[in-house]
Amino acid sequence: MHPSEVLFQGKRPPVSLPVCDHYAGSDKLMRKSIALQQELGPIFDITFDCEDGAAAGDEIAHAELVTHLIASDANQFNRIGARVHDVHSEFFSQDVATICRGAAQRLAYLAVPKVDSVAEAVHAIHIINQHARSAGRENLPVHILIETHGALQDVFAIAALEQVECLSFGIMDFVSAHYGAIPASAMRTPGQFTHPLVVRAKLAMSAACHAHGKVPSHNVTTDISDSGIAANDASRACAEFGYTRMWSIHPDQIKPIIKSFVPRISEVAEATQILFEAQAAQWGPIKHNGRLHDRASYRYFWTILQRARASGLPLPDNAANLL
Repeated sequence: MHPSEVLFQGKRPPVSLPVCDHYAGSDKLMRKSIALQQELGPIFDITFDCEDGAAAGDEIAHAELVTHLIASDANQFNRIGARVHDVHSEFFSQDVATICRGAAQRLAYLAVPKVDSVAEAVHAIHIINQHARSAGRENLPVHILIETHGALQDVFAIAALEQVECLSFGIMDFVSAHYGAIPASAMRTPGQFTHPLVVRAKLAMSAACHAHGKVPSHNVTTDISDSGIAANDASRACAEFGYTRMWSIHPDQIKPIIKSFVPRISEVAEATQILFEAQAAQWGPIKHNGRLHDRASYRYFWTILQRARASGLPLPDNAANLL
């Protein structure tokens, strides 16, 4: 039996996505991000931005441009999604209809911002499904941004929605929603990792994702002059808050984010060896280097290999049958 069948009996294996989600809004930056993905491979996702990328009055043309680029031959890996306008906007349904009509089969996901409840998330998914099914696409993955009080209150219910594969924390809107009660310094490091209300929100979102096998994506690093800041933020988000993915808003942030999230080569080698021995033991308990392992630890090591593969890390030859 395949490891996923043995280790997650009765449950779906957790969603595995590339660890970096690169946002691009303008024509120039969208094309530049595609070229970089062609060069590096599908080790990071690209999200084309209709919400903040379109100039006022240019929303229709921008959605059409996004659709054209996603449907083009330049999209070699089908790992490009789009963030549409929020569910309260007159352009939400229009964005969804345009993109699904022209690019539903090539679309990696749609990201929906500013939902205020699980009911709004369900409504957004219903509209997405109407347009996607008309274009011949079933179960189009949906990413939900958690950036309002209501979304945070319903975060476990939103994470439980079957079609949702990723939640992203929108720190700037979340902090702004407190109308000055949280200082602006909490939008960046170190405040974003120490302010109690922000920490509470980040941990709740991460916990909700892991409870339902979904991917928690950390907020953006706004300082684009020093890629080391993004690397540090990614390291802390991963090690201290349980995030397995992070936004990028500048090409220079992509590689540092990926490097911060990928497992070490030694971890990959250990995970491969333990799982290889477990498979030989028909997934019963084993002793490895003096330590007992069973299916609980096997699930952990299997996810290490999943993260390594999604990040383009070289895998040992005997890891192929484990994935």
